Amino acid sequence: MTLVAALVAAAVVVAVLMTGTALLARRVGRLAVVDVVWGAGFVLVAVVAALVVSVDDAGGPGTAARRWLLVLLVAVWGGRLAWHIRQRAHGLLGPGETPPEDPRYAELMEGKPFSHAVTRVFVTQGVAMWVVATPVVVGIALAVPEDPWARWPIALGVVVWAVGLTFEAVGDAQLAAYKAVPKEERPPVMDTGLWAWSRHPNYFGDACVWWGLWLVGGLGSGWVAGLATVVAPAAMTYFLAFATGARLLEREMMRRPGYPEYAAGTSMFVPLPPKRA
Repeated sequence: MTLVAALVAAAVVVAVLMTGTALLARRVGRLAVVDVVWGAGFVLVAVVAALVVSVDDAGGPGTAARRWLLVLLVAVWGGRLAWHIRQRAHGLLGPGETPPEDPRYAELMEGKPFSHAVTRVFVTQGVAMWVVATPVVVGIALAVPEDPWARWPIALGVVVWAVGLTFEAVGDAQLAAYKAVPKEERPPVMDTGLWAWSRHPNYFGDACVWWGLWLVGGLGSGWVAGLATVVAPAAMTYFLAFATGARLLEREMMRRPGYPEYAAGTSMFVPLPPKRA
């Protein structure tokens, strides 16, 4: 029943959060506020689930420690992502200026009423948030297996999470530094640092973060829990690489001078040694 309570609590948090975000987006006239809420929403889900489970804590050794480890890992990732997206939107604006709508959302809403965004953006992202968060909620609610060999996914997951966070944070920082240089003084394509090995190192890092959290929370709760929740990191990876993430951005970037040549010699997602000179 503890797991059910945690999953229900997570669903309630997501529903309330997305309802509030939809109301805020309508008031300010920008759907892109949901991008800031995305990272912060996972933090809220993890904290609430941990508090609900803590009321009836009957786990064995290491259970409470793993629970708050998951909260910490999600908080570091989600807090950094929310801060980065907000800074990216406001960093180049002057006092009193309002950031423009994200081109993705502007295209989605062209000629359509706000009700179209409710289902296409807020309901969709709310469902995705709940599904992707299931390994975290499961890991928070279930006990750590007593078999010491069953705990190796937890240690491995922290390593994978750390690698992913590094790729995501460093990739974002390198791209921000590139964009801070005036257009006439910088190369037409960002192709140095991590971006020399992957065209989307930040998306790759995000995927690694969620595979790491699945190892800690899903597989770290046993093989049954791991198999039941593996759809979460798999879905996140699919969206990041092929649906709403890298592949969607590639359509626009391929029209930029120099990008097709860069793409021909650089891995799209998984970092690999560059082929070009």
